[in-house]
Amino acid sequence: MAPFLLPATTPDPMSPAPPLPTGSGAPDAFDPVSKGWQPVRDTGFIGLVGPIYRRQHGERWTFAFRAEPKHANLRDVVQGGMLMTFADRALGRNAWKAAGDKSVATISFNMEFVSAGDLGEFVEIAPEVVRKTNALVFMRGDLMVGSRVVATATGIWKILGSKG
Repeated sequence: MAPFLLPATTPDPMSPAPPLPTGSGAPDAFDPVSKGWQPVRDTGFIGLVGPIYRRQHGERWTFAFRAEPKHANLRDVVQGGMLMTFADRALGRNAWKAAGDKSVATISFNMEFVSAGDLGEFVEIAPEVVRKTNALVFMRGDLMVGSRVVATATGIWKILGSKG
């Protein structure tokens, strides 16, 4: 059997992503820390895909990230898996807060992709608690770039150690 080869016109999927555009979408055009965002410190998986930022917004945290070349898919827009990872962390940390700082685990997660996130953009989510029971926290949130919806996410988190 012959090895699989990409057609000559298809870019090599392992080649480096193009540099971020210059101008208003460039990373140096906006400093999240100067706007009150704090980097999330995480030595696990989030540390590999970050930086992710958060800031207090009332009783909840809002989260954000700058779309970098490492977040790109083959079409040079933000990979759906990055958006899902980001939303799972943001909704999950807010479920943890809603559960009174008890550990929680994602038991259901859904995402609908509405528009593409472009490299250089600052993607934000302001998670909402839909309902909390003794055992579960139901969450939702819209991933936004300015006023444009990039994706919507919903999920259910189990409060660990609870019965039910």
